[in-house]
Amino acid sequence: MSRPVKMATQPEPEAPITSLASASPTLLREAQTVGDALDLIRQRGVGERIIYFYVVDADDRLVGVVPTRRLLLAQLDQPISSIMVRSAVAIPLQATVAEACEFFILHRFLAFPVVDEERRVVGIVDVSQFTDEVFDLAEREQTDAVFEALGFRYAQVKDASPVLAFRFRFPWLLATITSGTMCAVLAGWFERTLAEHLVLAFFLTLVLGLAESVSMQSTTVTIQALRQRRPSLAWLRRSLRREVQTAALLGLACGGTVALIAWLWRGSLVGALVIGGGIAASLLVACITGVLVPWVLHRREWDPKVAAGPLTLAITDLGTITCYFSLATWAL
Repeated sequence: MSRPVKMATQPEPEAPITSLASASPTLLREAQTVGDALDLIRQRGVGERIIYFYVVDADDRLVGVVPTRRLLLAQLDQPISSIMVRSAVAIPLQATVAEACEFFILHRFLAFPVVDEERRVVGIVDVSQFTDEVFDLAEREQTDAVFEALGFRYAQVKDASPVLAFRFRFPWLLATITSGTMCAVLAGWFERTLAEHLVLAFFLTLVLGLAESVSMQSTTVTIQALRQRRPSLAWLRRSLRREVQTAALLGLACGGTVALIAWLWRGSLVGALVIGGGIAASLLVACITGVLVPWVLHRREWDPKVAAGPLTLAITDLGTITCYFSLATWAL
């Protein structure tokens, strides 16, 4: 994506995005035909830039977007609902300028609508309103997010002395040591199962790695979603339902693949099924944990970006060990 020409006045990164949003553009109705929409556009105009046309329902809630080219090439009697792109990405009204930059970097659209909590369009922001410096800031904040997932902020350690860096980093490593020790103790409870079926140990690192990767994916998605809305119980139910469905697909794919490898390698069908089932169960735990931990932290008004990573990994590891060896003890 090409960078825009610098503006004379640079917006503050923490300024509300409404300080840059222009007036609400001409909005189309999903029940309109293309011909009616074009007549409306001629009457009301389109402003200085023609990029996208946004579509709302009968309650004025955003339901889709129509690229200009698609609108101009459509038949006049086609309904707008048949040519629009549904689930339009929008910037929440509460977002800052820096957060809005992330939308442009991640999605690479030329413009976004700004919406309130009811998904009603209150304005529009296009890429020409941002300077190179603001984009650079957003890219640096993405770097911060990587460090925050590990338990500390990049700004805390980038210029710190070795002693100060140690003070920031060691507490989170200590948390990892604690959870690892608990996992070791937990695994000790299944010492007999492990001794009788050594193949379980061969795949333990793989099972833990898969669960941790999936849990961090879910955590990252959840944290980004929570930045745009309040953590209500209804949202939690929807997110958990979606994550459980995702976990089922991931569990079937990953568990089935590893089970096949274990069977071909060791020749034990029952052992392979246990390993595959353990992976499927651990991924389910990982996905649920990746949603619940940030949600709980957000509800308690703690910073989920800093605390969610270590907590999610610790809970995921404990849940994975329990599921893996419990299934093995029961089946073998």
